[in-house]
Amino acid sequence: MIELLTDTATQEPQRIRGLEMPWNRVMGSTEAPARAARALGPWHPQEFMAECVETVPEAGGMMTFVFRRCDGAPLAFRPGQYVNVAFPVNGGDQDPVDRSYSLSSSPTQPWTFNITVKCDPTGLVSPWVHENVTPGTVLEMLGPVGAFHLPDADRRARYLLLAAGAGITPIMSMVRTIHSLPGQADVVVLYHGAAAGGFAFHQELAYIASVDSRVKVFYSLGDRSIPEGWEGLTGRVTAAMLDEVAPDANGRQVYACGPEGYLNTATELLKNVGVDDTSIYMEFFSGDRQTLLEYQAEVSLAADIAVEIAEEIADSAEDYYEGQPTAFGLYEPGFDAEGPLEATGLPLVTVDPEAPRPDSSPDVGPEAGNPDASSFDTVGTGSLTLSFMRTGINVRIDPTEHILGVAQRAGVRIGANCKEGMCGSCKTVKLSGEVEMNHQGGIRKREIDAGKFLPCCSTARTDMVIDA
Repeated sequence: MIELLTDTATQEPQRIRGLEMPWNRVMGSTEAPARAARALGPWHPQEFMAECVETVPEAGGMMTFVFRRCDGAPLAFRPGQYVNVAFPVNGGDQDPVDRSYSLSSSPTQPWTFNITVKCDPTGLVSPWVHENVTPGTVLEMLGPVGAFHLPDADRRARYLLLAAGAGITPIMSMVRTIHSLPGQADVVVLYHGAAAGGFAFHQELAYIASVDSRVKVFYSLGDRSIPEGWEGLTGRVTAAMLDEVAPDANGRQVYACGPEGYLNTATELLKNVGVDDTSIYMEFFSGDRQTLLEYQAEVSLAADIAVEIAEEIADSAEDYYEGQPTAFGLYEPGFDAEGPLEATGLPLVTVDPEAPRPDSSPDVGPEAGNPDASSFDTVGTGSLTLSFMRTGINVRIDPTEHILGVAQRAGVRIGANCKEGMCGSCKTVKLSGEVEMNHQGGIRKREIDAGKFLPCCSTARTDMVIDA
């Protein structure tokens, strides 16, 4: 009997080829029974209310919050996507503060879903979440959102999953999903952390790797001091490390999530080991608060304004990776061989820190006593005019151009992170005029109804007056 059990345990399971998400065939089916299952297909972002039903402490100062939709519907999403959550951190009578968090659970168990939040003691939202979100808490959400996810079907299903710190959350969703599905797959996870006891989900990852021969997990402590008895890898990610854990990396699809510096390094190393750009998928999230403040102070022309704006942006991005795949940018002049280019018709000048700022008045709009836009300098070319009331400038724009880029090149300071309509960090008030906006979940209907829009994914349809 013992011999029989031993032989059975060493046999590899027989599997179908590749991986296929459970909703993939439903999406293309016209049969009546399949229509009933369409609720499980990750179609488009929805606004919904969700109730917390459980909290689970994780290593590394993280906490998992388990939710279910209040309407009883499943949450259909792709592994790697995120939800935008409205947190009433300032009380029920104030506007909530939005944050985006990766879904760390598997969509193959859609009746509940998890978000995992790392607590930043200096942050605005994450400490409040850890202290106040408990079973029974109901929050407004929007999702699923995000283009960082596994494919719906993959005949080869060979992946290298890279994570650093809190970047493990979307990667965990992918690992859990693959483990729950039948089919052949070959998955290597490389997880960088700061401390031996700080790897979130390490017990579950160890269990999955022990029972699922398709999944291999490697840990590295970066360049920190190594405790006695540590058996994992050491040092920051290098080409040699990638070659050690996945010598066939150039034949895999690579999904990576972590701080910007980590991902920039990983991108170059992956190219060095032969991975094609088309096989690399990155999910950026913002660095720590102090890094953001220092960066904004360096790139801004006026130091006092830089701190004010940087604090606002750092607050809006302090929790995790609200930024998707582009670096933070407040002011982005063009460059040529001789240095920065001037905005069309607008010289780049240093602002006097003692001079009154255009936004010193809390009121907006001509009726509140702000200057008449006809007195502003006008820059740029185009058939439409954007009047920025706080900056005190008119910018000419072509109807095909996105508002954010044109505004920033003209010196209008608008916070921006993902620039794809996902994170909501560039949210701005439109005082008059019409836009065409193609967002990806970064703004709610109630905010649109209140006159807000996302300049990064909006084009002007008429002349506009903007509170920026």
